[in-house]
Amino acid sequence: MTPFMIALCIAFWFGILTSISPCPMATNIVAVSYIGGQLSTQRWVFLAGVLYMLGRMLTYSILGMLLISGTQSVPAVANFLQKYMNLLMGPTLVLVGLVLLKVVNFNMGNAMGGIVDKLQGRIQHLGLLGAVLLGVIFALSFCPVSAALFFGSLFSLALKHESGVVLPSIYGIGTAIPVLGFAILMGVSASMVSKACNKVAVFEIWARRITAVVFILAGLYYFYIYVV
Repeated sequence: MTPFMIALCIAFWFGILTSISPCPMATNIVAVSYIGGQLSTQRWVFLAGVLYMLGRMLTYSILGMLLISGTQSVPAVANFLQKYMNLLMGPTLVLVGLVLLKVVNFNMGNAMGGIVDKLQGRIQHLGLLGAVLLGVIFALSFCPVSAALFFGSLFSLALKHESGVVLPSIYGIGTAIPVLGFAILMGVSASMVSKACNKVAVFEIWARRITAVVFILAGLYYFYIYVV
């Protein structure tokens, strides 16, 4: 497996881990409720889930492209990262790991929450287009875990592989896969969604902790290799 293929898998895992974390999971449940409440047939529910995924994927792709191209277009920043990227990776990975363990927390503010509340009423009348808009809005609703994974880990990964579109897109797909799965379950039975959410919540705790430990160990390794 090539290094870029491994990076694709890592980006997808970051997306999955983001989507099943408590804060993003709450927005995903809102998305599932919207999708299931607005559309009657299973086929349309599935299509709405796909459009929600495309909305998230498009948002992260544009954001990643802007961040990577913006970083590379400023010579001073590009030279700094080229020279010190490996030195920064250690502390960054450790910090992200501590955020995932909830040892370190920071306030992201509630600005996006207010915007979402204001737009929900309008979105409810947009049908399938509303699913796309929900994907865009919720993709921008960063919480500590999603911000740490996207700006701390995915950004470093995308910058290393000079992939400002593909890796963020795969990350976006990963963040929407659970919604797509829940939408399918809702088309079958609403009770199945509740059971699935409970199982995902348990899985999220261990997945987040294991990923955090891996991040911290990798960060300490980078620190030992490039600093000590």
